[in-house]
Amino acid sequence: MWMLSAVGSAFFAGVTSILAKCGIRETDSHVATAIRTVVVVIFSWLMVFVVGSQGEIRQISGHTMLFLVLSGLATGASWLCYYRALQLGDINKVTPVDKSSTVITILLSFLVLGEGISWGKAGATVLVAAGTFLMIGKNKQDKSRASGGKGWLFYAALSAVFASLTAILGKIGISGVESNLGTAIRTVVVLIMAWGMVLVTGKAGQVKRVSRRELVFLCVSGAATGISWLCYYRALKDGAASVVVSIDKLSILVTIAFSRLVFGEKLSPAARAGLVCMVAGTLLLAFLA
Repeated sequence: MWMLSAVGSAFFAGVTSILAKCGIRETDSHVATAIRTVVVVIFSWLMVFVVGSQGEIRQISGHTMLFLVLSGLATGASWLCYYRALQLGDINKVTPVDKSSTVITILLSFLVLGEGISWGKAGATVLVAAGTFLMIGKNKQDKSRASGGKGWLFYAALSAVFASLTAILGKIGISGVESNLGTAIRTVVVLIMAWGMVLVTGKAGQVKRVSRRELVFLCVSGAATGISWLCYYRALKDGAASVVVSIDKLSILVTIAFSRLVFGEKLSPAARAGLVCMVAGTLLLAFLA
């Protein structure tokens, strides 16, 4: 049963971007991020009550809470950039760049935290980096340049950087906090940040103009994120952590497959080779963790 939960986690994590892409064809990406974050917050706190860690919030120190807020701001910035990138570019280009946050995290951990890098981890990092480079290379069938130019790459890269900062801030200042509770607190910060961005940019009026179709896709996208978390927790509870994490990392395959089925995005031979490199490197990192 835990194996099915792990597969479910990867599947729902993989389709999240597909559903979100369907919800931002006409809706502003910042507005879309704010809307789907409402659903994500509900699911994140549901997870807290599922594991029964809600009472621990009183035990969180001021120092740890500060870093939870800071990491939440980094997460919020990552999400805002990611969905802007999705709006401008193809999923099979944006997703690999976002997933490269693993490489940035390893490098920052080495430079900032002084963590060592084994030969195995170094090799896996090179595989992920090379795979990312191959997947974002020029493709004659790529249509994203016509509408978004290279803007998608800028926002996707920022998304990866902020995602890695989330992990680094967590390593520096967050300790003694149950993971689901920490995630729930961070998502509240993201919610405030996302809606703050909507208000500051004067886009609050656009919320009422979001079509029913795109609103449904955005809400289902948020729900998919929450269901993925629930499946992941269930799988970790009964299964081997290394196997569960590895299966969850395969969500990129789900995303790429659905981007082909739903949006007709094709991979060039080089991009397919890059995908193999990314998957191999990611799985190796999961087993070395």
